[in-house]
Amino acid sequence: MSATQQAEGANTESTTAIGVTLTDEAAVKVKALIEQEGRDDLRLRVAVQPGGCSGLRYQLFFDERDLDGDKIQSYDGFEVVVDRMSVPYLGGATIDFADRIDAQGFTIDNPNASGSCACGDSFH
Repeated sequence: MSATQQAEGANTESTTAIGVTLTDEAAVKVKALIEQEGRDDLRLRVAVQPGGCSGLRYQLFFDERDLDGDKIQSYDGFEVVVDRMSVPYLGGATIDFADRIDAQGFTIDNPNASGSCACGDSFH
């Protein structure tokens, strides 16, 4: 079963509320990075924070905290968490991971972003 199918099969309320999908490549990379940390209490936290030249920027990091209003989506072997303030900005977003000569790292395709800065580091 793919990571996307697993996310779709997760708790309906969480899946609908979080609205973030990881591609299979991103899910494999996140799981590998968590395993590399050697901890079983870490989750991928996806957040939107003020900053950057377009006004908002993404943050992806591993976190063990439970914050009031967190929305959680389960994948095979880990969870993705979005804080309640970031949920409206991330509905329908897809996180991918590329490891090619022309691109490397996580990318976010967000239908809610009406534009981004020239460097691609922030959005509005």
